[in-house]
Amino acid sequence: MNQLKTDVAIIGAGTAGMSAYRAVKTAGFDAILIEGGPYGTTCARVGCMPSKLLIAAADAAHTAATAAPFGVHVEGLRIDGEQVMDRVRRERDRFVGFVLESVDGIPASDKVRGYARFVSDTVLHIDDHTEIQATRVVIATGTSPVVPDIYAALGDRVIVNDDVFNWQTLPRSVLVVGSGVIGLEIGQALSRLGVRTCLINRSSSLGGLADPEVKASAAAAFGQELDLRLDSQVLGAHLEGDQVKVRLQRKGQAETTEHFEYVLVATGRRPNLSGLDLQNTKAVLDERGMPEYDAETLQLSDTPIFIAGDVNGILPLLHEAADDGHIAGGNAAVWPKVVPGKRRTPMAVVFTDPQLAWVGTRYKDLASAGVVCGQVNFANQGRSRVMLKNQGMLRVYARVSDGRFLGAEMAGPSMEHIAHLLAWAHQSQLTIAQMIQMPFYHPVVEEGLRTALRQAARHLAEADLDYVRECEQAVNNV
Repeated sequence: MNQLKTDVAIIGAGTAGMSAYRAVKTAGFDAILIEGGPYGTTCARVGCMPSKLLIAAADAAHTAATAAPFGVHVEGLRIDGEQVMDRVRRERDRFVGFVLESVDGIPASDKVRGYARFVSDTVLHIDDHTEIQATRVVIATGTSPVVPDIYAALGDRVIVNDDVFNWQTLPRSVLVVGSGVIGLEIGQALSRLGVRTCLINRSSSLGGLADPEVKASAAAAFGQELDLRLDSQVLGAHLEGDQVKVRLQRKGQAETTEHFEYVLVATGRRPNLSGLDLQNTKAVLDERGMPEYDAETLQLSDTPIFIAGDVNGILPLLHEAADDGHIAGGNAAVWPKVVPGKRRTPMAVVFTDPQLAWVGTRYKDLASAGVVCGQVNFANQGRSRVMLKNQGMLRVYARVSDGRFLGAEMAGPSMEHIAHLLAWAHQSQLTIAQMIQMPFYHPVVEEGLRTALRQAARHLAEADLDYVRECEQAVNNV
């Protein structure tokens, strides 16, 4: 067996692993990057980028199909599934190519191919060919889709999002199980591209939204164009010829039987930990085999092992994985003198129509008292109505004691941009009054944000007399 020694061994060459590698090397230490699967991040191969390519095609089709209210009539609209998927794959491969170029730039001596398992805290075996003795280790192995046992007999007719982007053409029909980010984005895109699509979810959750009023506005918008069935479940599924026969039931209603070409399961992902033999380390594991770790330093108990990216379950988003890698790699470099990592304001965006997003403190995490809310319904918001994108709601939250902006949840047009503005405001620790004093052009969707901010300011003024003058002055000056 080949014997190697290094300061830091990094298991996984995705976004978090690459970020950890750069942090270790920048700190002046040796590092070895271990990868058993194909190089290229989840985002580039099967996540962010290919899904946005599919969504872009769907948006183009939807724009053409719904142009009549503007007096623009598109005759003979035709969607070529082979061309759609060909562009998705070609552009996907281009994005992956950029990642591969970065990997190619890493010295060969710093890369080992194969799957790692722990022999001890600092000794790893890579398959049966290499032993690595490291002083510290970073786990950045990512996650994998979960497919419940109920679909086990469906063979290649049950798929996960990874499989969608290798299709040669579009199918005739798909049942999407799960109304989280992946299910909503892909489900709406397929529906807009002419695929008969049913989107089902066991609970009423929708796109990760926690605010009930925002969620209700989003559900109403999606319900106008999608076969969306919340509070519903799959009772059974089996193959019948080249179709999947599925038994479905919505809460309080009778069971139905329907047929689909594919079942796309988007019910969650699990950390890739099972093959690491973490039981051979001093890490403390829960009943699921998940190690206990410090969310600020990303260190596993008192071990020289750190965990970064999707695998730790904090926020499975690319920018968070990159930050995680930087924190874990930086702390691995200076271990045992680890320090809490600096975090940016959390935010997430769902690229549906309407777009969904949240920033800062979630609705479910707000204090039960001392918080006010301001909101805007986009139904009659000027710019949104001009574009016929007037659906959804935005709600901002503020702290009564000092008027500080705490967070927001939203469904509406261009929320990817509104979310960034609000994330910057949150990270800058702005008050509602300070945010209202910022410039707002006319006519833009951001004027809807100003409406919500003004309402929050009025509520703050009513709740705290010491703050009334500043809020009233801010509102009156705009």
